[in-house]
Amino acid sequence: MEKRVGRGAFCAYPFRIMKYVLLLTFAVVFGLGMAAALTAGAVSARASYEDPLAPKLPVPRFVTLGAKEVNLRTGPGRRYPIALVLEKKGLPVEIVRQFDGWRKICDKEGDTGWVYRNLLSGKRAVIITGSEQIMRDDPEEDSRAVVKLDMGVIASLRTCKDSWCKVSIEGYDGWVERRNVWGVLPEETFKN
Repeated sequence: MEKRVGRGAFCAYPFRIMKYVLLLTFAVVFGLGMAAALTAGAVSARASYEDPLAPKLPVPRFVTLGAKEVNLRTGPGRRYPIALVLEKKGLPVEIVRQFDGWRKICDKEGDTGWVYRNLLSGKRAVIITGSEQIMRDDPEEDSRAVVKLDMGVIASLRTCKDSWCKVSIEGYDGWVERRNVWGVLPEETFKN
């Protein structure tokens, strides 16, 4: 019997290897494509995620700090470093972004950072700006003065209408001009 070297012996084997290499390549490429598609879908789904506890609340909006000490982080998660610590419960802050349960807030000085939503309160407050302001009985310039408020004083916000906001502090209730407080959006109508 003669040994034959030719097509049959060498061509079938490389063809079988080539067939497996092609199938393996296809599986890898298909698998990577599916993984990329799923990842892109997960990322886009995560990017469009709405917090179920605040789906209808607008951004930006004002809230207050609900704890005595709040860490502002550089990103939305505990793995991000602390950039600043705010130490004033009831301090008004503005929510400028939301991601999952995290809120990016801005304080009156312009400092920003991310905090978890349970460190914030829906209670509203304002900071008196400018020089000394006069709290009035009614929302009118010539109304009776109730008390003088120093710059930087934090007052609870009750309601806002037109160019006036009703606030309360240390047993005093009255109206201050909206332009003299920080913690209310310019056209916001608010009733507590």
